[in-house]
Amino acid sequence: MKKLLSVTGFMALLTLMKMISGFLIAKFVAIYAGPTGMAMLGQIQSIVTSFSGIVNAPVSSGLIRYTSENIDYGYNKCAPWWKASLQWALGILLIFIPLGILFSSNLSIWLFDKDEYYWIIIVVCLTLPLNVINTLISSVINGQQKYKKYVLLGMISTVISTLIMLYFIYAYNIRGALIAASINYSLYGVVMLISSVREPWFKFKYWFGSLEKYHLKKIGGYVIMAITSALTVPLSLIIIRNLLVDNFGWDNTGQWQAVWKISEVYLSIITISLSTYYLPRLSKLKNIKEIRTEINKTTIIIIPIVILSALFIYIFRDFAISVLFTDKFKTARDLFAIQLCGDVIKILSWIYAYPMISRGATKLFVTSEILFAITFIVFTYYFIGVYGIKGVNIAYLVNYILYFIFVFCNLKKM
Repeated sequence: MKKLLSVTGFMALLTLMKMISGFLIAKFVAIYAGPTGMAMLGQIQSIVTSFSGIVNAPVSSGLIRYTSENIDYGYNKCAPWWKASLQWALGILLIFIPLGILFSSNLSIWLFDKDEYYWIIIVVCLTLPLNVINTLISSVINGQQKYKKYVLLGMISTVISTLIMLYFIYAYNIRGALIAASINYSLYGVVMLISSVREPWFKFKYWFGSLEKYHLKKIGGYVIMAITSALTVPLSLIIIRNLLVDNFGWDNTGQWQAVWKISEVYLSIITISLSTYYLPRLSKLKNIKEIRTEINKTTIIIIPIVILSALFIYIFRDFAISVLFTDKFKTARDLFAIQLCGDVIKILSWIYAYPMISRGATKLFVTSEILFAITFIVFTYYFIGVYGIKGVNIAYLVNYILYFIFVFCNLKKM
């Protein structure tokens, strides 16, 4: 428990910086691009998240798990898993980048109702290799549980990327915001690469060479899970934004996006802590009793933090809107209550869902991701017809209540 608190403290420093970064970027977008720009930024961020999730699938959760499990036995024990992860990543990049460029115009029309932003999609595709490098190096550092280094590199990357993003937004308005969002993760990759070239584990022999099919197959299970998340979560948000745009227009969609952005930023301190400490910890546990004990300990610490954070944001929502955005976003204040309730249930359900990742429960994970992405869209379609734009927040809450019931009831199967 002390270690979780320590890691959460370190992650709090990193997340505080990322929160400041996120709020600065949101403020600049609000000033220079308005609610429409906020909604458009949400669209490109979702497609970046989706693309990143697909190409990073082999070098994220699976790499963290197997590095964590084997690092005590030396780099040679980790090497087969590192080689398998990299081979998967290179194969996906070789297929995905040409496809993304080929369908860039179609994606632009889907995201923005016009094809003039096709070049943004191309930029996203061409920077994906640096994106993979960022995730790969971060995962190895995470798997070794070198939290201080993880935080330091994260801070440096955040400062550099934020300054560049703010410049683009200031200089080029909406176009600049879209450019900034498309290259953000690649900037992190440059920092990670420069910082790691002299690391003892960053040697050719640990990453390239022959390996057994067993390692490729095991990493392949995580590839399936990560690609499923990359396709379902961001794409469901794109579809939901399109529904909101069709029914309420870009400006009103931007109001909802502003509230969603605040949720993303303040919850990031929790999600980073979970992925950095909780996932490697679960990976080392061997039976259901130990896993349940770890879940209970984590819940006791994390959920009160989330509840207090949500209450704080709700009480000071008007102040947050005035500081983070502009007067054009005042109507967003009515969307906070249900959204924040959904945030609490979301984190609770994630605590119970992480064993699916740590144990490699591929079928259960894929089923849940697809099912609840579909239900989120369906609930949104229904509730916005009844309650207006607040319906998307109601759909969010209802969907995560059902998701929590699902993962709680299936814990033993994980």
